[in-house]
Amino acid sequence: MSMGVGAEILWFAMAFTLVLSALVARRLPMRDWLKMALAWAAIFALLFLAIRGYQLVAG
Repeated sequence: MSMGVGAEILWFAMAFTLVLSALVARRLPMRDWLKMALAWAAIFALLFLAIRGYQLVAG
């Protein structure tokens, strides 16, 4: 594993921990918790796809 891959894994783990802690701190019902978790997953997926698309276009 290269240093770049390790840094990406660490970044995603920290981002996931941040989102998870925010959801747990709100003490929402499980249904609302799942909806918010799916919304956060969609946000991160779109961000990842945007960055990856830019990397492919930029060269």
